[in-house]
Order: sequence, then structure tokens, then C-alpha cells
Amino acid sequence: MITGIKGTRFRRAAAVTVTTGAVLAAGAFGAAPAGAVTTPTIAAAGGYVMNNGTAKTLYTKAADTKRSTGSTTKIMTAKVVLSQPNLNLDAKVTIQKAYSDYIVANTASSAHLIVGDKVTVRQLLYGLMLPSGCDAAYALADKFGSGSTRAARVTSFIGKMNTTARSLGMTNTKFDSFDGIGNGSNYSTPRDLTKLASSAMKSTTFKTVVKTKSYTAKTVTKTGSTRTMAAWTNTNTLLSSYSGTIGVKTGSGPEAKYCLVFAATRNGKTIIGTVLASTSITQRATDATKLLNYGFAQ
Repeated sequence: MITGIKGTRFRRAAAVTVTTGAVLAAGAFGAAPAGAVTTPTIAAAGGYVMNNGTAKTLYTKAADTKRSTGSTTKIMTAKVVLSQPNLNLDAKVTIQKAYSDYIVANTASSAHLIVGDKVTVRQLLYGLMLPSGCDAAYALADKFGSGSTRAARVTSFIGKMNTTARSLGMTNTKFDSFDGIGNGSNYSTPRDLTKLASSAMKSTTFKTVVKTKSYTAKTVTKTGSTRTMAAWTNTNTLLSSYSGTIGVKTGSGPEAKYCLVFAATRNGKTIIGTVLASTSITQRATDATKLLNYGFAQ
């Protein structure tokens, strides 16, 4: 970039020695072709952007390099739940002590679900995707996995996540957790996560959840009364800062750093993409904003 700018200045300086007529005939020296857009520079280690309508690739940066994904993993958690046959979103799940113990043991992000409360699958999806609740992820994996023990059900659910990844052509992806708190083998790539998000966004329920800024769940307590939970706020700041944003999911962690899978629609055109391993919460949003602007300019 710097070299190009200097080169332009040198060419303009050289133009002084040329006759005025020649300059006019040649046009502006060093000018970019009409309609060209400068490729953005992002802090994130990896990035990928595509036109969601045409699946055309618009931007890549280490797009197929495997990296830890943090809570962007929860996109797949939601996708697997929403793909279940005869899914009843109003079915109730009783919150177990194991879920809250897991949060404490892992210092994990939480929807602050209360042990003994009955929470609907729909509410759990909001708790999963807005505050990035690992307790909600655990509850969903326990509910929709198969087996006679909780450990077996969780293993079964993670198996469904990997089966779904293969079916979507996510060739550089593997999950070993239901929430992104991996056990050494939980990874994906910007391209694969963008594919996943594009598929997940075909679900009207998923789309509704991930574009919601705030949600207040009313759960049923052990005694049968109604508990109004503290509002869950979406961790995706683009919903407030970038016009047209419709999702999708943040992620972070010591290894993952700061990740964001994002999507926005303007004038009927939807751009969808991913940044992995950015340098801060603010920077991942800045990176995504640059890439969205670049996508819409093409």
C-alpha cells in the first residue's frame, strides 16, 4: 500500500515536465480504475467474506487456516438443534446442577440459568446466542443428544455437530465441544464458519434469534411460579453500530482471541463473513465493518 502511494506521488511529480496537453490526454496519473475498491487491511489473523446470494468469494485472508473458534462454535450447536426432526421449540428443559457447575469450573460465559427452572428450547437458543451461555449450550446438548447418561448424550450431540459439518462441506472443521471450550481439537476456518452461518441463516428461527439485541425470558420455577430472568444482551455490537446487520455470533478465548461471524443486508444484498483471532472486542467489530463495507462496494 505505502509503495503504491509513493509511486503515485512520484508519477505526479514527473507529470510536471510533461506538456499540459499530454497530461490532459493521459488523465490523472496513477488513478485507480473506475469502480475499483481498495482491499482492506484487518488485524484478525484470518478472514473470509462472501456474497450470500451468489456464494461468490469477495475477500480472503488465511481463509482455510484452522484456528480455535471460541463461541462461534455455538452457531453449529444451534444449527444441530434446529435440524432435529419434529422439533418443538416450546418443549421445556429442566436446568440441572451439572450445567451451573460446568460454568463455575470453566469460568465460562453464562445465561445465568437457575437450577430447577424449566426453560423452553426457544429460550435456550436465545440464552445460547445472545449472552453466549455455555449453560444453555450444555442444556441443549443434553436434551438433543442420545444415550442413557449425560456424558453419552453430550458425546452424541458433538457427533451430530461433526456430521453436520461434513454434510456442509466444512472440510477443515472439527468440534470436540458443544460450546467452543475445546479439549484440544475444536477448530474451524473463516471459510467454513461462513458456510455454516450461511446455512444456519436459512432457518427463520435462527435468523430471528441472532438479530435480536435483547431478550427477556420468563421461566417456570420448581414451585410452578414464573421467574422473569434478567435480560440477555447480544454480544454482537454490530447490531447497534452497523446499519443492516442481521447477525451472527461472537467468540473469544485465550487461544481463539477475538472472533466474529457477521452478516448484513443492504438494498437486498446480503454479505456474510468471518474474522478469527482479532486483537480485541473493539477490533473484531472494526475488522468486520471494514469487510462489510468492502463487500457492499463490490
